[in-house]
Amino acid sequence: MALEQLSDVVQRCQALPDDSYTSEDHDVFTISGRTCIEEGDSAQVLSIVLDEKNQEIVRCMGWNLLPPLIQILMNKDSEKLSQCLAIFNHLLQTCRPKELLIGLLEQLEQDDPVAIAESLHLLLKPLQRVLLCLGSRKASSLGMTLCSVLDQLAKLPLPHTKEQEEDDVFSLCRCCNEITDFVKPFVQEARQNLQNREGDIQRTDRVGGELGRDKEDELGTELLKFCMKTLSHTLLEAQLKDPDTLPESPLRDFATDILTSLSAVGESLPSLVFQPLLRRRQVPGFLEEEVRYPKESLACLAYLLFVHHLAADAFPSVFSPVFALRCNMEHVCLLLSRTEESRIQKGLELYEKSLVRVEDGSLPADLLEIRSFLTVPQNLVKVMTLCTRHDLRTRGLKVLQLSIDKLNTEAKYNFFQYMLKTSSHSGVEGYVIKNIKNQIDAALQPGNSNSWFEGVQLLPLLRKVLVLPDGPETDLLQYLDRIMESLNLLRYLVIRDKVTENQTGIWTELYKIEDAFLKPLRVGVNMSRAHYERELHDTLATKRGKVKAESMLSVSVGKEKLPNMTSESQIQALHSALHTFDMIESVLVRIEELTEVKENL
Repeated sequence: MALEQLSDVVQRCQALPDDSYTSEDHDVFTISGRTCIEEGDSAQVLSIVLDEKNQEIVRCMGWNLLPPLIQILMNKDSEKLSQCLAIFNHLLQTCRPKELLIGLLEQLEQDDPVAIAESLHLLLKPLQRVLLCLGSRKASSLGMTLCSVLDQLAKLPLPHTKEQEEDDVFSLCRCCNEITDFVKPFVQEARQNLQNREGDIQRTDRVGGELGRDKEDELGTELLKFCMKTLSHTLLEAQLKDPDTLPESPLRDFATDILTSLSAVGESLPSLVFQPLLRRRQVPGFLEEEVRYPKESLACLAYLLFVHHLAADAFPSVFSPVFALRCNMEHVCLLLSRTEESRIQKGLELYEKSLVRVEDGSLPADLLEIRSFLTVPQNLVKVMTLCTRHDLRTRGLKVLQLSIDKLNTEAKYNFFQYMLKTSSHSGVEGYVIKNIKNQIDAALQPGNSNSWFEGVQLLPLLRKVLVLPDGPETDLLQYLDRIMESLNLLRYLVIRDKVTENQTGIWTELYKIEDAFLKPLRVGVNMSRAHYERELHDTLATKRGKVKAESMLSVSVGKEKLPNMTSESQIQALHSALHTFDMIESVLVRIEELTEVKENL
């Protein structure tokens, strides 16, 4: 029935002038042709589309047969596979490019990962062939195609381990290679356009050159959008392996090809990376700068260049480490402000790589006037305290210490003040106080004297350290890290600094420290101990009551007896708290003894 309808509509259309077919003709051809292919009559359909008398009909309406053909070609299990492939190839040769493009893109849309990989494998070369047929009018169509391709690629799972990338278990690596091959002729054309345009500008006046530039930049603009989207999606999510771990890495090759494409369309990699500091010139075109150069894309670009050293030949090594750090701080700030682990990891790696090239103790205090140099430590604190992955929390702490080591003494002093003011986390504050102690110790060594960590300049910093945040009512367990490091610092100062020398100013400041820190801490310890002892007493009494009640009442579900609620964990926590208060008190007593001894010498 369907074959008869197809033969009838083809015969009727043969008698009509070219491209004068009615909508009914289109509908009958589409429905009957698709049904024939689905029912296995592909040999007859092949005969019809190859018939010389039907070429005009095929040119106008043949693209409607793409859906069942592509489905059969993707499944690869039909007896009529060779015939369907012949029909498909003939349609690619005969049909109008714009209609073919629409039909192919419709079939590119899939949801299942296996189907996505197969559709990209099958359709990328035909899409490339169709786009090349569009000549100079291809730019917008290429942009639409690349957008669809990347949307499909984003649905594929990323390989996380070396083995997954080697085995390409999700076919993403194959797809990346095929996408690279797909864009190659368009990148080459854009490169040639750029070279021709540069030659034209040299030969013509400036007005003529600019007019030509706007028109010829359309292809380069679409390729730029493709590269930027790839950087901010696939490559920002992917975790590239080092050559030592994976010598042959398809994902690393894909990233390199993207950077090469950026250079080919006239984009300077250094200018892109250093955009936050250099501020790019006005770029002709319809895209606003932040749309043309998305911040996440630029951050990923900096990561690929500085961490993996991709496209190193296109990136001159003439920039000072401090300049590179200043530029990368904006990228690090962006990456560490995100919650996705892939972005956090890249931010930590980029920050570490940017810091290691900087000489220890060389960064001046005026850098802290730049917003990102204060925002990045705040983001690091969030990583160290909130991130669910232990390795990222540990690395965050390592990078924080590295960043401290690069500051000069004045910058360290200002940085410590800022962190004590803003961190709002006892563990972080304790870590900062430990660093302050180390800096004081270094300043007190022979020949290392500096004005920031001794004498009158040190006292304002000590006043911020040696204080209880909420006075005697301070939650001692919540602030334990800070309190213990503060006590350790005070104990160190009392032992290290002689009363007669008073290098740190601690001996003239001691009475203030007593009022602001030691006395409130003693009161707080006594209040807290009394509270927790009462809680322990009540919990033990409750536990004894439960033991008596158990002999009178038991609860069962089915034949299983439910265990009674136990207070063991609560009792253990209360004992631990009381032990903590004893520990604080013992350090307090030791400081008092040391102070008395030193003052009486």
